Amino acid sequence: MSIIDTAEKRSALIVFTLSSFLTPFMGSAVNIALPELGNEFQIDAVVLSWIATAYLLAAAMFLVPFGRLADIYGRKRIYSIGIATYTIASFLAGISTSTATMLTFRVLQGIGAAMIFGTGVAILVSVFPASDRGKVLGISVAAVYAGLSGGPFIGGLMTEYLGWRSVFIANVPIGILILIAVFWRLKGDWAEAKGEKFDKVGSVVYSISLVLLMYGFSRLPETLGFALIAGGILGVVVFVLYEMRVDSPVFNMNLFRHSRTFTFSNLAALINYSATFAVTFLLSLYLQYIKGMGPDTAGVILVSRPALMTATSIFAGRLSDRVEPRLVASVGMGVVVVGLSMLIFLDGTSSIAFIIASQLVLGLGFGLFSSPNTNAIMGAVERRFYGVAAGTAGTMRLLGQMFSMGIATLIFAVYIGRVQITPEYHDVFIKSVRVAFIVFSALCFGGIFASLARGKMR
Repeated sequence: MSIIDTAEKRSALIVFTLSSFLTPFMGSAVNIALPELGNEFQIDAVVLSWIATAYLLAAAMFLVPFGRLADIYGRKRIYSIGIATYTIASFLAGISTSTATMLTFRVLQGIGAAMIFGTGVAILVSVFPASDRGKVLGISVAAVYAGLSGGPFIGGLMTEYLGWRSVFIANVPIGILILIAVFWRLKGDWAEAKGEKFDKVGSVVYSISLVLLMYGFSRLPETLGFALIAGGILGVVVFVLYEMRVDSPVFNMNLFRHSRTFTFSNLAALINYSATFAVTFLLSLYLQYIKGMGPDTAGVILVSRPALMTATSIFAGRLSDRVEPRLVASVGMGVVVVGLSMLIFLDGTSSIAFIIASQLVLGLGFGLFSSPNTNAIMGAVERRFYGVAAGTAGTMRLLGQMFSMGIATLIFAVYIGRVQITPEYHDVFIKSVRVAFIVFSALCFGGIFASLARGKMR
């Protein structure tokens, strides 16, 4: 569409702001509900982490393929199917009766989320001109953080008074509302790569490689774990080499080869999410197991970080339209390092004020990093690659979140093992949490240099 009226711009922004809220709300609310869910199904620490990880793995597996399919067959079509899938899966997860069914429906949720992630940002940047890109991305990112903010607080209250199942069921009316708005208000389809071929082989190799890597993480330090990770790495190498030779790749490697900004902005996102996503998961367990809090109280404490992210991201998005995004994002990454380093000193006697302070520092840093970094990614490609670029940015986010949970899962497997977190394991649990924050701090420190290395955009 060459000319897009104000009404459609407004409708697109509202629709994708709602979906930007929905998926992170689910993720952060589930983290609060995990101890209750684990008690009902009698799940050990490693399997408990897979309730969160299964969703992320499925979303990461399918995000790039669905981003490409959206470019070919229409972003609105794929987005709508994604919302419907996500809504149905949420309902089914809410009525799960076993660990196996819960994991199955979490995977289905992840597939729906992949369709949403792979299209939402691409449609926004298709509708709005480049001069407004930072502003609308800032609003979209703010909605993500609003979901992250509301998740612990609202999810904690719902888990405490309505049970953990209500956290999943709550997604259903929101999903229905978004579907109605999409079909009623959005007229475009945005299929700028229509007629091009879809790379099935590359998609399969990519997805299998991710499964091998992530499952391998959870099986360490067993020999099988190392073998699976080796197979996953080999698969990634084969995937990259194949994508460089195929005519219509699912993952356009030329975007990385020809744009330093695109490459290092994605790398910075991958590192940042790898170092930060498991923070809520770990602190949720810490507050409920070590401090003996209910999910409602833990949720109130954990709301401080995403609440500040929400406020900061709108300002940071607009700032990145005027100031070099590389500088704003790099400062944000540095502030995140400070917040993670504070949590290295966490122990059984740590005050609630200390935990909240660390969350506020993390919220400020992540808010400064995220929307300028997304602005840099989307500003580095042509319009016909918006779907792939949005899918790539979403993939970096999901891979980072997945690796973050993978690191936490690995540390739990090494230090705690496949047991429930009962009082006799509290000391070793705290030790494993501190080790995780040491790893995350070092990782994010390296991310500062990746962020600075992207070069200037203007």
